[in-house]
Amino acid sequence: MFSHDTEFSLLLVVDLVNTDPVCGGSERLADADAVQSFVAQHHLSGVNPADLSRVKALDALRRSFRELFGVGDAAAVAARVNALVAGTSVCPRLSNHDSYDWHLHYFAPGASLAEHLAVDGGIAIAHTVTVGQTDRLRICDAPDCQAVLLDLSRNRSKRYCEARGCGNRLNVAAYRKRKKTTGAGVAG
Repeated sequence: MFSHDTEFSLLLVVDLVNTDPVCGGSERLADADAVQSFVAQHHLSGVNPADLSRVKALDALRRSFRELFGVGDAAAVAARVNALVAGTSVCPRLSNHDSYDWHLHYFAPGASLAEHLAVDGGIAIAHTVTVGQTDRLRICDAPDCQAVLLDLSRNRSKRYCEARGCGNRLNVAAYRKRKKTTGAGVAG
C-alpha cells in the first residue's frame, strides 16, 4: 500500500498531531525536553538543538496536519497539502545515515525541525492522494476522542486511535449496556 518511508512519515504525522491536548488532555510538546523526547522517539536526524525550543512552530504545524484528517475528499486534501508544502524548501535527496539504507529526504539541508516535518509529512500525505488512499487518514470514532489515526488495515476497518484505549473502552461499555438490558428483562 505505502512504501516504508511513506508509512514512517505518515505515522510520524499521526504522532505529532496526537501530541495536542485535544487528543489526550495534556500538552505533550510543552517544552524543549518534550520536543527532544519526540525527536529521539522518532529517530529524527539533523535536528538543530535551537529548534527544540520552537514549540509554537510545531503547534502551528500540527494544527495544519490535523486539517488533513477525516476529510476524505482528495481534492481538498491536495489543496491543503499544496499550501502546507508551498511554504517550505523542498529539496529531494538520497541519504543513508544512522544505519538506515538509502532513502529519500525531501526537506532542505539545514531546515528547521518544523520545516523538516512539514515537508516529509506533506510529501507522505501527497502520496496518499496520488494512490487514492486519503480515506485512511481518519479521526478516532470514539465520541469523546479527537485523536487522528492512519488506517493501515487491509480492509480499511480501523476505527479507533488505540485498540486497547478507545476501542476497548467503547466495546466494554456496549457489553455492559447489553448485559444491563438483558439482565433487566430477566429480573422481575
